[in-house]
Amino acid sequence: MESKIIPWYKKKLVSHVKTDYACHHMAQQVSQKTTVRKSVSHKQKSTESQASEAMAQPAYTVPAFRERSQDDSTPEYQRVSANVGRGLAVIQEELHRMRVATKAQVDNIAIQKEVKEKMFKRSELLDDIGKMPDFLVALRPHTVWEKTPVKLFCTVQGNPRPIVKWYKGGVPVDPLSAPGKYKIENKYGVHSLIISRCAVSDTAEYSAVATNQHGTTTSKAMVIVKRASGSGEPCHLGLVPHLSEIHPSKLEVTFLDCFPVSFGVEGGTVSLACTMVVVPDLPNVPPLVHWYRDDKQLKPGQLAEMCVGGGAARLTLPSLAKDDEGLYTVRIFAKDGTVDHSAYLFVSDAAPSSAGAPGAPMSVKAYDVNADFVLVAWKPPNTVNEAPISGYFVDRCESGSDTWVQCNDSPVKVCKYPVHGLKLGHSYHFRVRAVNSAGISRPSRKSDKVTAIDAVENERLQVIKIPGKSDIVIKEHDLEGEVTVPGEPTELHVSEVFRSYVVLSWTPPKPRGRAPLWYVIEKCIAGTEAWQRINTAVKISSPRYPVFDLEEGKKYQFRVYSVNMYGSSEASLPTEPVQKVDMGGVPSAPGQVTATRNTKSSVFVQWDSPKHLKNLMGYYIDGRVVGSKEWFPCNHKPFKHNRFVVHGLVPGETYVFRVQAVNVFGLSEESQESGPITVEPALATPSAPFGITMLSSDGSSITVAWNSPKHCGGSKVNAYYIDKRNADTLAWKEVNLQAVTERVCKVENLTEGTFYEFKITAGNMAGVGVPSAPSTPMKCEAWTMDTPGPAYDLSFSEVRSHSLVLLWKAPVYIGASPVTGYIVEMAKKGSKDFVALNEEAVSHRYFQVSGLEEGQSYVFKVRAVNNSGVGKASLVSEPVCAKALPGTKEIEVGVDGETGDIFLSLEACEISETSKFVWSKNYSPVGDCPRVSTSSKGRTSRLTFTNPDKDDLGRYSVVVTDTDGVSGSHTLTEDALNTMLELSYAIRHPVVPLKHGLNYEILEKGHVRFWLQAVKLSSAVSYRFIVNDKEVTSGEGHKISHDAATGVIQMIVENFTRANEGTYTVQLHDGKAKAQSSLVLVGDVFKAALKEAEFQRKEFIRKQGPHFSEYLYFTVTEDCTVLLECKVANVKKETAFHWYKEDEEIVPETPPNVMSGACALPIPNFSRKDQGVYKAVLGDDKGKDTSVIDISGQVFDDIINALAQVAGASASDLVLQCTPEGIRLQCYMKYYTEEMKTVWKHKESKIASSEKMRIGGTAEMAWMQICDPSDKEKGQYSIEISDGVQTHTRTFDLSGQAYTDAYDEYLRLKAAAFAEKNRGRVVGGLPDVVTIMEQKSLSLTCTVWGDPTPEVTWFKNEQEVASTEHTKVTFDGGKFASLVINQVTPEDSGKYSINVRNKYGGEFVEITVSVYKHGEPLPEPKLGQARPTSTPTPVATPASTPAPPKSPAPPSKTPTPTPSKPQTPAPSVKSPTPAPSMKSPTPASTPASTPAPKSPTPTPKSPTPTPKSPTPTPPRGVKSPTPPRFMKSPTPPRK
Repeated sequence: MESKIIPWYKKKLVSHVKTDYACHHMAQQVSQKTTVRKSVSHKQKSTESQASEAMAQPAYTVPAFRERSQDDSTPEYQRVSANVGRGLAVIQEELHRMRVATKAQVDNIAIQKEVKEKMFKRSELLDDIGKMPDFLVALRPHTVWEKTPVKLFCTVQGNPRPIVKWYKGGVPVDPLSAPGKYKIENKYGVHSLIISRCAVSDTAEYSAVATNQHGTTTSKAMVIVKRASGSGEPCHLGLVPHLSEIHPSKLEVTFLDCFPVSFGVEGGTVSLACTMVVVPDLPNVPPLVHWYRDDKQLKPGQLAEMCVGGGAARLTLPSLAKDDEGLYTVRIFAKDGTVDHSAYLFVSDAAPSSAGAPGAPMSVKAYDVNADFVLVAWKPPNTVNEAPISGYFVDRCESGSDTWVQCNDSPVKVCKYPVHGLKLGHSYHFRVRAVNSAGISRPSRKSDKVTAIDAVENERLQVIKIPGKSDIVIKEHDLEGEVTVPGEPTELHVSEVFRSYVVLSWTPPKPRGRAPLWYVIEKCIAGTEAWQRINTAVKISSPRYPVFDLEEGKKYQFRVYSVNMYGSSEASLPTEPVQKVDMGGVPSAPGQVTATRNTKSSVFVQWDSPKHLKNLMGYYIDGRVVGSKEWFPCNHKPFKHNRFVVHGLVPGETYVFRVQAVNVFGLSEESQESGPITVEPALATPSAPFGITMLSSDGSSITVAWNSPKHCGGSKVNAYYIDKRNADTLAWKEVNLQAVTERVCKVENLTEGTFYEFKITAGNMAGVGVPSAPSTPMKCEAWTMDTPGPAYDLSFSEVRSHSLVLLWKAPVYIGASPVTGYIVEMAKKGSKDFVALNEEAVSHRYFQVSGLEEGQSYVFKVRAVNNSGVGKASLVSEPVCAKALPGTKEIEVGVDGETGDIFLSLEACEISETSKFVWSKNYSPVGDCPRVSTSSKGRTSRLTFTNPDKDDLGRYSVVVTDTDGVSGSHTLTEDALNTMLELSYAIRHPVVPLKHGLNYEILEKGHVRFWLQAVKLSSAVSYRFIVNDKEVTSGEGHKISHDAATGVIQMIVENFTRANEGTYTVQLHDGKAKAQSSLVLVGDVFKAALKEAEFQRKEFIRKQGPHFSEYLYFTVTEDCTVLLECKVANVKKETAFHWYKEDEEIVPETPPNVMSGACALPIPNFSRKDQGVYKAVLGDDKGKDTSVIDISGQVFDDIINALAQVAGASASDLVLQCTPEGIRLQCYMKYYTEEMKTVWKHKESKIASSEKMRIGGTAEMAWMQICDPSDKEKGQYSIEISDGVQTHTRTFDLSGQAYTDAYDEYLRLKAAAFAEKNRGRVVGGLPDVVTIMEQKSLSLTCTVWGDPTPEVTWFKNEQEVASTEHTKVTFDGGKFASLVINQVTPEDSGKYSINVRNKYGGEFVEITVSVYKHGEPLPEPKLGQARPTSTPTPVATPASTPAPPKSPAPPSKTPTPTPSKPQTPAPSVKSPTPAPSMKSPTPASTPASTPAPKSPTPTPKSPTPTPKSPTPTPPRGVKSPTPPRFMKSPTPPRK
């Protein structure tokens, strides 16, 4: 997995200048060198021209004194002497002039030299004079379009060279906060800020701040970004200028974060994404991105969703299948070529449909598509721990449908299957399922859509192209002429031969004809001519056909006919004999497998190809942890090459690998296993150190520190090399020739006041790595501040989801006083808002940080504190994410089970070959401390305490080096140490652990068992019992034994007497362990044991005959019946059982059945009268036993409480019942007796029974009656039923309208009772039926009563009877009413009635009279034909006058019924005051004046009795009812 750039053309030269200081000073040196070179060149040219002139031959010139004219006759010697004299004078004068000129020239040169020297000294003096920064070229404002770049630049000078920082609106510009947005440059003294793609939000005031030690100066400029009109803001600059089209491949693209090796599961979703910086970033012109899997370009679709934009390219695979496994590559076409990134995606099998079922096949594809035939092929799944695959099922589904149809009835054993029977023009999808002995796999991903077409049809078409005109298409049969019967097929052969099937292929006939064509296939056994037709029921349209039903071991031949509507062709030539057999089989096993290091979580595996490839599809690689028997698949899709990188391994774990080859027949045998390989990164040079920081300076030296490389390269970093340079130069100088092993170095021999830069290079066994980036310029000047310097080397340990531990080193420079503590500050990654985590400085150099957000990244810095204040902050730490490493385990504390040593142990989740376990106490390395020892084995390290005590308490931590931060800690407390010391002592001084010490128990027959139980006993255990200092052995009277399985050792004393009082001891040895347990059995304890032994002895004797296995006890049933129960044993049919109370036998209704094993005596309606002593007696010829229970005192109270518990739970709500005497509150329950603890309360005050408040009850309810109620009795009433454990409470609020209605009802009932008492009534004397002979006299006489005296009226057949000679009506003394009929005739037969009434009401009684003639048989009496009725009249009150309704009405539930007509009230519910009556033996008649109603009005009985009337004769008629009872509280149904 790596990123690379493939250039389209030669790359531009890359400058190796590293810093702005280097750029500037390189430019100066280049300029100076150029000037020097120009000056030297000019002088060289001048010198060369002068030399050329000197070497040239000049023409000869005659001197003047030798020249003479033609007429000059002066002798030669005279002319010469004269000229010589003049010449000497001239020479002397010239010499003097030259001396003067030379002296002036020399003086001038001296002056110039002195001036130059002075000027040079002046320039040196000026360079030494400090100068504050000054902008030679200041920033200028800009107004730009949105989405266009802008560049701000300025030139600044100063001595020493200033440092320039950029600000936007007063906030520092951080290029890392928005990668690709800002770019800061410093070239040749020109500082610039480039904003790559402006947005409206970039409108602000930008400033460049130049700073050196002499001061600060600022240059500001305004940048205004405008948006084009129509883009959301008004346009201020007119029309947008036309932008030339930018092709996506012309963009500059740089990857930031790329997708790693990924793992998915079938059916899941995976997204692969790369973030990038695009310059320019145009939303309408995204980069051109291509995605590839195994070098095959992917197309967007349902199975691969692609998007690019927003600084990221993303590929989403929404429904994973093993087909998606492979090497994924994202390729972006950029300005400098293509930017690629590749990583592998692994897709594992989903959970199988049944345990042990194989994984799903993959890569299902359809080949050789014809009109009704297609060949489906696939790749087999890997089987690691599953049973071998026995075959495959192929399913098909028409496109657009979800219905899958299985194509083959039995599993096919090869990864190919010919599917026939398709419909021409229909589209299909295919899928495959694997089968083994455990079940069927999940289906594969369905294939791409294929359409059944006639592939030969296109070959029969000829196209003639005519330039400029339409093409002419000619079908082959147009050229064949009139053909009816087709020709025979040709080139018949067997194209596929497998054990499951063979496939026949042939060439269609020529000529073919126009008619539709099909084929007939025949077969025969080779050597015979017994041809049989194969496709009897199927028309074959394609020149392909699979044949399945061939017998094993036989060779066959085949031939084909062409058939159409006109007939059949001749047979084709037969095929060569063919036998159904798998040609080839699986490949041979791959060769030698070699595994080598790759990364800390991957291994590079390569192998030799099989000797026999046999159409190889690829390879499956399996892995196994050394020491384990379980193999796991490394890939889930056949890999084509002979080398593979296995990812997702556990760092530091050791593995072996094997390889299998795959083809259409399945998987080969496994290769030999590779050698064991430990997962470690491959050996390489370390990465660059980072975080160079300045710790102190004394004016001639600087102490620097740095962080170790992030990647050690698979070997320990054992060397560091430091380079330095003056910030104004480019040349680096080595600081140390000998390697530095520590990450702190003091660089000496520096010049005070000079800025220096440093870079660090790390080295390991593989060599020296790349150097770090140069540090920021550091000024060499003596530190004199009083506060401390910065802490350094910030590191993290024990990083978890919500906490971590921060570690650091003390500052080198401590200031004016020693460091007293540290302040820790924290901020989220990307934020500059640091928050102090501790208000008071901590004295140690570690800090536990808690309360972190899981997954959030944080940065930290530390400040040292001394008496002078808080010092400089450390360099900001690297960001750390609050998330534990996968598989992280904590330190475990324990005691070695064999040696008893107390230890701390950590199992690392990852480890490398160079890793070491570094243990610390309170974060100080323990080193070679004699109090502890450390040991490591594999991924586990143990710290063992030599002789632990309180000095060993503290926080212990361990760090695993050369990992991604594997660490842990544990605080050893005093309680935990004491517990482990006790356990350690027990291990070093072993004892036999006892579950139970020596104890005793009394057995039946009075035997006493002494026993103890050990946690575990071996078969070699030995022991002895000592009683009163004498050893007891197993023998007469003592039985000693043990059970090693349960750990029980016991001694049974058969005859336990007073002689057995004393001390009992057991001593046992089991290997090295010992134990002893004693029991003191003297005094009261012994007496109790002896008494119990004697009792058990007697009990044993008692149980030899019939006896009570459980003595008498009581229970209360749900219907509140008290049962006295007991259980009996050792009984027979002849065993007698009797119940007694106070020695008087009780004979229950149901005789006791002793054979059932239990007997019970029911006591219904239990009350105080049932107290007494109950006894049950059991006996037969074997013996007799008695059980007694005294039901009194506490037992009686317990029974009452049990009854109260059942009754209280069943109690209904309080019901209001009005009576003529008052208002009654009733509570229904399953059973009530006055012995229950029942309390009535009024307004929380207990009510005592009195004349005013009567309390009572029946077996079914408890009631409380308020007699003659008044307003004082208003309020809430309650009843409390206590069962000794809880109280059952029921309440009723008798106030407000409820009380008003109840009081009105009470008054009404009181008046009705008075009326009932005094109304008119028949109190006796009338029969129901009278039978009389003709000519006899009939006398109907009765006694009536009423106050005032009632009126009496007689009726016959509902007609009033008048008093005549024949019918005489009398009413004597207001008491006796008579009707006398003299000499009755048949006409006198009929229904007679009497109506007795006064102002309070009355009664209506009917009599049936039958008259028969002399000599006729006596007629049967017709009883019940006419029942006496009454016509009650309710009491008339001043408030209302009752009136009868037209028909009987139901009871009224309203508080005050108002009748509309007097004399006949409506029927009502139960009357509270029934009047007693009885029949009278003497019939009588009494005149009456009120006719009786036609229909009777019955009145139900009342539950409340009233005093008897003066005449105790009950009437046959219905009593006069009272108005209905009202205001009844809701009453639940009686249970």
